[in-house]
Amino acid sequence: MAWIILIGSGMLEAVWASALSASQGFKRPKPTVLFLISLVLSMAGLAWAMSSLPTGTSYAVWVGIGATLTVLRGFITKQERPTIARIVLLLLLVGSVVGLKVVS
Repeated sequence: MAWIILIGSGMLEAVWASALSASQGFKRPKPTVLFLISLVLSMAGLAWAMSSLPTGTSYAVWVGIGATLTVLRGFITKQERPTIARIVLLLLLVGSVVGLKVVS
C-alpha cells in the first residue's frame, strides 16, 4: 500500500510543478489553488509512505516520477523538445528509480 501512495504522490508532484508554472508567479488563481492542493497532498503522501519505506528510496522514487511526468508533459505540450539525449536521460532516470525499488 505504501508504494501505491508513493506513486500517487509522485504523480501529484508533476501536477503541482505544472500548476506552479501555469500560475505565473501566483498571479492566476486557479493554477495557484491547484498548486497548493496538489502540493499538500503530494507531501502528505510522501510523508506517509516514508513511515514504512526507506527515506532515500522513497524520496528518489517520488522525485523520479514527478520529474519524468513533468518532462513528458513538456514534450506533449511542445514546451520542450524531445531530443535523443533527453529521452535517453529520462530512460536512465526511470531505470534508476525502478532499480532502487528492486533492491530495497
